[in-house]
Amino acid sequence: MAGDGVWRRVPRVEPADRHVVITGAAGGIGAALARRFAAAGARVTVSDLDAGRLEGVAADIGAHAVAADVSREDGVRMLIERARERQGAIDLFFSNAGIAGPAAGPEAPDEDWQRIWQVNVMSHVWAARALLSEMVARGHGYLASTASAAGLLTQISAAPYTVTKHAAVALAEWIAVNYRDAGVRVSVLCPQGVRTPMVEMALEHDPVGSAPLLAEGLLEPDEVAEVTLAGIREERFLILPHPRVADYLALKGSDPERWLRGARRLLAQARAGARTDAEGRQARERP
Repeated sequence: MAGDGVWRRVPRVEPADRHVVITGAAGGIGAALARRFAAAGARVTVSDLDAGRLEGVAADIGAHAVAADVSREDGVRMLIERARERQGAIDLFFSNAGIAGPAAGPEAPDEDWQRIWQVNVMSHVWAARALLSEMVARGHGYLASTASAAGLLTQISAAPYTVTKHAAVALAEWIAVNYRDAGVRVSVLCPQGVRTPMVEMALEHDPVGSAPLLAEGLLEPDEVAEVTLAGIREERFLILPHPRVADYLALKGSDPERWLRGARRLLAQARAGARTDAEGRQARERP
């Protein structure tokens, strides 16, 4: 029967025959997560705004597709209701949907700040609001989310992305502190560079912000999904596909002034590199 197992009584969380809901699953990390959970035997519900691509992902893996706008609370609640109706109680809800927002600072327009806040933070809040009480009542459940290494460190070109990803990590941490003893597991995925449409766009339009991603190397979405499933099985709070992120986080915690100096140095180098590249393009384009 759907959702009748008790994860907290076993040493490893296994997805087989569990109902897993994944948002932002029409491509990139979300689609890779859906493929990996389905391969591990989970009953998967996938969701995204892009209904066409979503249906393709669902058909490939035998998942249930629900097109939904998770930037609205009614969209999140509709997704949860339809997922339950089709596949039973939700064992794991993975708030993966996210947007990059503008490569800008506080001067970014309010509407840009609001949009990225709703997708990158409030969609996680609304999922938790809808699911926590029932997970606590049955004594088990799992809330996972995709944030970013930017949520632990920073994204040197984009304040809205950095702020919202920090908030996503903070929310996951708060839920873990308050609900772990009630049986609710929490994980937050914090990758650095991953070869997704979002990152491909950043590489083209935001060379300054892209520099740290290229420095650590881009992972494929399927690699991230494999690391993520291992982290879920081990009930790891922080899932870090790029191991160096843990080193940077340790430095930030132990010596924040040194870390800030290093971040400023990285920013200066990225800006200099972007200027050099731009000058090179202009020189090649001259008649």
